[in-house]
Amino acid sequence: MASSNRKIIPESRHVLNQWKYEIAAEFGLAIGGAGIGSADTEFAGELGAMGTGMSRGGSWGHLTSRENGSVGGEITKRLVAKAQEGLF
Repeated sequence: MASSNRKIIPESRHVLNQWKYEIAAEFGLAIGGAGIGSADTEFAGELGAMGTGMSRGGSWGHLTSRENGSVGGEITKRLVAKAQEGLF
């Protein structure tokens, strides 16, 4: 059976990854190695501090399933809101 979990717009991967780190920062979740907690998370996505470079070295393994799920749930909520904005 073929995987149905493919991205319709492959370029969206970067945006989704950036959202993941921004939402984790909003929720106060410590991600990655040294210095992450001291980063200015509000502007990290704009400055590239937590963009693609952090995705390679960031660690999510210490978080609970609930914490990881809350980040994924918030991403889904925001995607649905964006889609609904486009309908009206």
